[in-house]
Amino acid sequence: MEYAGKFYVIASALLLVAVLAFPVIGHFAGDKDMPVAYVEEVTETTEAASSGKICWGLKRGTNGNPPEVGSVASKLLTEHNGLYIGNVKEKYIYLTFDEGYENGYTDDILDTLREKNVKAIFFITGDYFQKCPELIRRMVEEGHEVGNHTVNHPSLADISRSEAEYEILELSRQFKHKYNKNMRFLRPPKGEYDEAVMEISENLSMRCLMWSFAYQDWLTNKQRGSDYALKMVTENLHNGAVLLLHAVSSDNTEALGDIIDAARKKGFEFGTPDQLYGLSSRG
Repeated sequence: MEYAGKFYVIASALLLVAVLAFPVIGHFAGDKDMPVAYVEEVTETTEAASSGKICWGLKRGTNGNPPEVGSVASKLLTEHNGLYIGNVKEKYIYLTFDEGYENGYTDDILDTLREKNVKAIFFITGDYFQKCPELIRRMVEEGHEVGNHTVNHPSLADISRSEAEYEILELSRQFKHKYNKNMRFLRPPKGEYDEAVMEISENLSMRCLMWSFAYQDWLTNKQRGSDYALKMVTENLHNGAVLLLHAVSSDNTEALGDIIDAARKKGFEFGTPDQLYGLSSRG
C-alpha cells in the first residue's frame, strides 16, 4: 500500500506538470512565424515603463474610424519617424505582408497584385532571404517594396542593442549586396520594440512600420475561409489604413482580389510604398 500511495502521488504530480506545461508546449509547437501582439484592446499595460519595452496593441475603430493606440507606444514610434497609419484625411490604404516563411502562396499573391495594379510591402526574415530568392527577385522586379523583419525574428526589445543592430543591419546588408536596393522599412518581430530599436531604425533612415489593422490570420491550421478574410478586412477599412496580412494564409490569398475590389468600391485607393515612406509620422 505504501508503494501504491507513492505511485499515485508521483502520477498526480506528473499530470499537474503536464497540464501546466501544455499552453507553453502549444505555443512553441505552433506556426513558425506566430506573432503574439495582435490584440483588439488598447494595451497600455504592455508598455513596460521599467524596461521600456513596447508591445504594439490597438483597439479597432468602428464605422470607418481609425483604431485607438496606446499613447506611450504611438509617441515613441512617431518621435523616431515611425508609422502605423497613413494620412487619415485621405482615402488611401496600404497593403503589407509579413513573410516569416514561405507556405506556397506568395506567387499567387504577386499574381493578384499585378492583375489589380497594387504595390505592397513584403517584410522578410533572413531565413526567407536565403530560401526564396526567386520570389524576392519577383517582388523587386514588379515594383514592390521588401522590408526588414530581421535575420532571426527575435523580439528586438529582449536582446542587447548590439544584437538588435546585427539583426537589422545584417539583413539589410545582404539585401543591398544582392539586389542593390536599400531596405527602407523595418517591422519589429512580434510587434515589440523599445527606444534603442527606434534609434537604430531612424539612424539607418528606415521607417519603423507597425499597422492599424491585423487579425488572427497566421494560424495555418485554423483558416476560416476566404469569405471570413474578406469580411474581416473590408469591415475594418479606414483612411490611411496600414493592413498587416500574413502571406502564409490561404484565406488571405484566395480573398485578396475581392478585398482589393471591395476597397475600391468603397472609394479607397491603394497607396504605394513610396507614398508611405514620404509621409510625415505626425500626420
